[in-house]
Amino acid sequence: MQAADSVTDFDFIIGAWRVQHRRLNERFVNCTEWTEFYGDTTTFKVLQGYGNVEDNCLHFPSGDVKAVALRSFDVSTGKWAIWWLDGRAPHQLDVPVIGEFDGNVGTFLASDVIAGIPTIVKFNWYKNPGENPRWEQAFSQDGGNTWEVNWVMEFSKVSA
Repeated sequence: MQAADSVTDFDFIIGAWRVQHRRLNERFVNCTEWTEFYGDTTTFKVLQGYGNVEDNCLHFPSGDVKAVALRSFDVSTGKWAIWWLDGRAPHQLDVPVIGEFDGNVGTFLASDVIAGIPTIVKFNWYKNPGENPRWEQAFSQDGGNTWEVNWVMEFSKVSA
């Protein structure tokens, strides 16, 4: 696929969605307990189609949280950057994860520091044609040798 063709990589997620969230209760302590909750999101194109914005309301058990994912495509590299803005920290964008799709799976990586420890952040997007799209977040604190999946989202299309 040509890099310019990749500008449509996220077209599968454009529109309104109901999201089933599963979030690991504690990270890096071999936790096996998850919290499940719903969210609502709408994704629309920006930058003349070279980007998109995902506007979220996450219905945490402790109360609603607003958040935004901002994605932009670089034609020169064929890669996407994804930033996260959490309404609880409205002046702070997370470090962007950068990557691309290989077929129906997108992998996006960033180096960050979490709780004072250098951490690789990985987002995996699964288009799942004919099924519900899925997103997973995983962290590695050993240079990518092992990964802990700590958040999973499954998207269900909201009918018009």
